[in-house]
Amino acid sequence: MRSDNVARPVVLLTGWPAAGKSTVGRELARRLGRALIDQDTATPSLVTVVADLVGVHDLTDPRLAGPTRRARYETVTALAEDNLRIGTPVVLVAPFTEERRDVDAWNALERRLRAAGGSPLLVWLRLEPATAMYRLRVRGASRDTAKVTDPAAFVAALDTSEPVGPHFSVDGES
Repeated sequence: MRSDNVARPVVLLTGWPAAGKSTVGRELARRLGRALIDQDTATPSLVTVVADLVGVHDLTDPRLAGPTRRARYETVTALAEDNLRIGTPVVLVAPFTEERRDVDAWNALERRLRAAGGSPLLVWLRLEPATAMYRLRVRGASRDTAKVTDPAAFVAALDTSEPVGPHFSVDGES
């Protein structure tokens, strides 16, 4: 914790693919004058190396998610901790799938951010599956190919429940 003992806000944006996490994160960080740490910006170069090695580019595929998830989340968390330790509040953007499903995982992340001087707030961007599919098609990212190729499988696999821990829910439709 910083010597002035003032906790720095940490907004953690979570939601499904195409929920608007990056878009909302950029605008929120800009308006509030906070550091933006977006997993989609901080980790794709290294994820691409692994993706090319395993021949899979969909982050939900276990062959890619397995070897990269821990490293991706460690990277964004460590960047947040560094910013908090120098007194800079952060907006942290990532799916946080495990952390929103498992209260123990959320508590572990929250403890780390608090130890670095942060005051975390998990924000759940919720939207309709049809909106997510539309946004995935428009985005056209290679990581979304499997999702748009088989929309029924993608929608069936979505975890539609709210995060299990404390959070603030926001309508991501607009």
